[in-house]
Amino acid sequence: MARPRQFDEQAVRDAAIRCFWSQGYEATSIKDLIEETGITAASLYNAFGDKRALFRMALDHYVESGIGERIRRFQSMPPREAIGAFFEDVLNRSLSDPDRKGCMVVNSALELAPHDTEFREIIAGVLDRIEIFFLKCIKAGQADGTITRCGSARSLARHLMAVLMGVRVLARVRPERALLEGAIEPALLLLQSTDAESAASRA
Repeated sequence: MARPRQFDEQAVRDAAIRCFWSQGYEATSIKDLIEETGITAASLYNAFGDKRALFRMALDHYVESGIGERIRRFQSMPPREAIGAFFEDVLNRSLSDPDRKGCMVVNSALELAPHDTEFREIIAGVLDRIEIFFLKCIKAGQADGTITRCGSARSLARHLMAVLMGVRVLARVRPERALLEGAIEPALLLLQSTDAESAASRA
């Protein structure tokens, strides 16, 4: 009979996330993970596999508890409000992080995606998920007249994605509210429908 594990898996997972998030994948050693999680190398390998498998688990949990939760929380809001709330939440999280860790997905995209096919596909899937959230909001807003039709929903969604990525990277270097709001505000203003568009949607 297998012996029960003598540690809290959730606590170990959260410790691994903190380690990878602050240092990145390559710079995080097994020694770092042992020190951060407080368990032995044997326990780490037996429970989670190798460093790569542990990183995959940490990244998956980060996505679901952060990005996934944000999308679920805002997707039922009116379209433009949902997009604005999404960016406001990202802004507040960026400004409240004293360690300037940024977004673990964006960090991984910069570090791993150029040379790691598996993680490039994983990260691309996460970015697609965010783009689909923006796309659904924009399509709904264009249908009800609250978001401009001067541009395809797909193009506007991709523009928002590009702004989001830029804000996340910029926040690591200059986490200043005025600067980040200055990057976000024009993108949100671009979504505003004109009076003529609003009137046409009500006709």
